[in-house]
Amino acid sequence: MLLGCYLVRYTPAGKVKVKIVETEAYHQEDPASHSFRGVTPRTAPMFEAGGRLYVYFTYGMHYAINIVVGPKGVGEAVLIRAAEPIEGIEIMRQNRGITDINNLTNGPGKLAQALGITDTKLSGKILNRSSILLEAGETISAQNIKAAPRVGIKHAVDLPWRFYIKNSPFVSKI
Repeated sequence: MLLGCYLVRYTPAGKVKVKIVETEAYHQEDPASHSFRGVTPRTAPMFEAGGRLYVYFTYGMHYAINIVVGPKGVGEAVLIRAAEPIEGIEIMRQNRGITDINNLTNGPGKLAQALGITDTKLSGKILNRSSILLEAGETISAQNIKAAPRVGIKHAVDLPWRFYIKNSPFVSKI
């Protein structure tokens, strides 16, 4: 479970840390997944063993961060949709060019920008062996987790593979 875990990024400006509050799951048998059509240069990290990053550019303007979770050869990843800013908030504000803490990381593109991810160079990198680390966090009880359909996709929209912490002000706006 990634909800409640921390993502830590070391940037030239300093350390930033966020708590994951919203995710979406994707699998190679899912027509909404980038891995659905098989291995390509872009999707190759999704088919590596879990614990890697899959970073991609979307809509011609945003980067998105995924954590690969499946065994080698199976294209599975979890999109990190939103997070709660914990540390390095001023760095995140500078990266995003805004001051409103509730709007810093409440969407996948906003989160990547706040973490200073401006290209796909981290795609395929192993977590905790690059500038991004995944740390254990607080355990979120099942009654505090909401499952819902994923957003921003055209296929398999009915699958309840979007998970978020109930009542978190940092969940993405839909």
